This record gives sequence, C-alpha cells and structure tokens, in this order.
Amino acid sequence: MDVNEVLALVGGHVDSELLLRNEYLAAENEILRSRFSDRLLLTRVERVRLARLGKLLGRKALLEIGCIVQPDTVLRWYRDLIAKKFDGSNSRKSSGRPPVDQEVEDLVIRYAEENPDWGCDRIVGALANLAHILSDQAIGDILKRNGIPPAPRRGSSWVDFIEKHKHVISATDFFTVEVVEPEGLRTIYVIFVIQIASRQVHLARLTSHPNAAWMQQVARELTDPGGFLQGQEFLIHDRDSKFCRTFRNIIESAGVKSVRLPPRSPDLNAYAERWIGSIKRECLSGFIVIGEKALQIIIPEFLAHYHGERNHQGVGNRLLFPKKDLRDYGPIGTRERLGGKLKYYYREAA
Repeated sequence: MDVNEVLALVGGHVDSELLLRNEYLAAENEILRSRFSDRLLLTRVERVRLARLGKLLGRKALLEIGCIVQPDTVLRWYRDLIAKKFDGSNSRKSSGRPPVDQEVEDLVIRYAEENPDWGCDRIVGALANLAHILSDQAIGDILKRNGIPPAPRRGSSWVDFIEKHKHVISATDFFTVEVVEPEGLRTIYVIFVIQIASRQVHLARLTSHPNAAWMQQVARELTDPGGFLQGQEFLIHDRDSKFCRTFRNIIESAGVKSVRLPPRSPDLNAYAERWIGSIKRECLSGFIVIGEKALQIIIPEFLAHYHGERNHQGVGNRLLFPKKDLRDYGPIGTRERLGGKLKYYYREAA
C-alpha cells in the first residue's frame, strides 16, 4: 500500500468520524432546544464566540446544525461586531463651543422668568456682573432649549401680576347654598371678598334674589369709608352677569379697578375658588341648613374659625390672625364651634 492510499484511508476515517460527531451534536442540540420554554439569554462573550464561528460556517451550515440561535441572528451579531471595531466615535474629539455649566444655565432661566422684559443682551450684562461671560447667541439658545420665548413675546404672567400686586388685590365670587324652608328648598346666593395677601375673608351679603339694586348696595358697603376694599387697588371677579356694570362703576369710582377674568377660567380666581371649597368641604357639607337665619349663623362661625383657629398651608401652615395669648404651657383645652364640627386646640391658663 503506497503513501497516497494510506492518506486516503486515514482521511476517510477522519471525515466519517467528524460527520458522526456533527450528527450527534445536532441531535443533542435538538433535544436541548426542546427542553427550553423561554428564550435563552447569552452573555456578550458567548455572543461574540458564536458570531465568529458562525461566520466561518456560513448560513447554510448553521441551518443544517440546528443551533440554539437563529442563523440570521448569529450573522447579525457578526456584522455588529465588525461595525463596532471600525467605529471611531468614542475617540473622536468634540468640536464647537464648550457646553454651558448647568449652574449658569439655571441662572439664565431665572433671569428670564423673573424679568419678562429682559432681552438676551440685558441677560448677558447681568451675567457679566457675576463674572459669567456668555454671548447673546448662547443666551438665545438656552432660552429656546427651555421653551422660553424672546422678551417681546414673553410678557408678564398672571402669576407674576398676582405676586407683585397681592397686597392691593382682592377677589370676589358667589357660591350657593340650598336651605330648607316650609315651602321646600330655596337657593341662597352668598357673595364674599378675599384679600389675596392676608387671606382675610369678608362676608358681603346673602340673598335669594341677587338683582342689580342688591349688587349696588354691596358695592357701596365695600367701598364706603372703612369698607373692606379700603386700601385695595384691584378687584378680580368672573364674568357672571350679577357683576353688572353699575356694580363695576361704583367699585371703580372709589379708585378700585374692576378686573374681569376671561370666560371659563376659574383657575385665575384660585384664591376665591379655594375658599369656597374650604367652607363647603369643612363646614356646609355637614349640615342640613334650616332657613336663611341658620346660614347667617353658620358662615360667621366658620369665618371666625378660618381666621383665628385654622392653620393654612398656603401661608406656612400657620394661623392667619393668632390670638395674642398663645402659650406653650398649661393644660390643653378645646374650643368647639357649630356643635363640634369645628375644633381648635389651645393651652389654657394655668
């Protein structure tokens, strides 16, 4: 037997053994795959190893083997591997201006929000006073990125107006209460005024017929010497027809500007709306009001509690007008109003 015959014999034996091994591995893979109900999660190292070997075998061979991963997925892993190898974005140097520090950007936003009439150049100068040097273009980019319009279109918001003038602004509104009378239910209209800065509330009047003559009398009582609107410059209210032209004329003749809110905008009269929610939720919802006289007792009692015995979260969770005899010692007493519906706890004199 010559050398070529020996090599052919050995080669054939090796090929037969490789084919048998491959067939065994394919059968084993098929059995293993049948045991997995969920997708098999591979590590990055395992994916790289399969991607390199799968590329050498090719898609046709991978299909014949019946591997645990789809051939197209293995080949995609290989393409991603090659693409990442030649991706130089991580080592690429950035170009352009250096980014603005977040502290400086926050300062730009603060300047723009607190000063609606400041343009980019004005903000540049204000920043230079603090040794922050930025161009007007950089300021404009920051404002645009944060959704803040340029100064001519920025304007003052309603919140800014209220905050700047709260000590001379009052708000008024109505709410209704159903009272029980011998002939049935009757709707009572209650008008009140609240001073924005102090949160003090004044019960103006109540009636079941709020006509123009009644509203004129309300306006005169509010603006007379010593009236609740003394020292106020603005009175905000909605467009309810009860706030008639005569009512507004009397208010404005006393030097108080009547500010009518846009239609369907109760959020712009939030202080008055919140007080209505407070009296209804904390007081009126717990009573069946028998007659108008009962209502004339209930509302003043709530006002006394509201002003001197109720903590207000909007003003630091404190009392609006605390008693001068507040003590930090002595036994604890309870003051009840309206049959215990409203309670106030305090320390009694020892």
